Amino acid sequence: MKASFLALWLFVLSVQCSYAQQNGGSTSTKDGSQAAREITNLSKAKWQWMAEKNVDKLDDLFDDKAVFVHMGGSWGKEQELTVIRNGSIHYKQADIQETSVQIIDRTAILLSKIKLVAVVGGNEVTNPFVVTEVYVQQRGKWKLGSLSFTRLLTP
Repeated sequence: MKASFLALWLFVLSVQCSYAQQNGGSTSTKDGSQAAREITNLSKAKWQWMAEKNVDKLDDLFDDKAVFVHMGGSWGKEQELTVIRNGSIHYKQADIQETSVQIIDRTAILLSKIKLVAVVGGNEVTNPFVVTEVYVQQRGKWKLGSLSFTRLLTP
């Protein structure tokens, strides 16, 4: 029984790894849907708006109940916009290496492996992250409900 469970677990792990081992800048979706492409493009635009400190565009994108999880804490929409506006964190450049999108009803989950160059507390830092973005479709428009950074141990 243990051997069967181990074999099944290894099979599932190998399938997941085969999806994860894509070349830099690649995108993967289960269905290749228009919604998945829309979310991928929206995420890329979001990174640009964050680099430009374009809080007007971000204010429209972020849902009022959105949550943001960083290495140093978690907070809501208004604090995230304030952090971007005043430069407490300046997201200078996100080098997107891999992206995958899963659509579940009117919810989209985007995972991105990135190398983020940011200025935090006046110091420029570069960190590898897996970023989880959750989007919810409301009245035909995608809104960001959650943005979470998970720092990778290897570059």
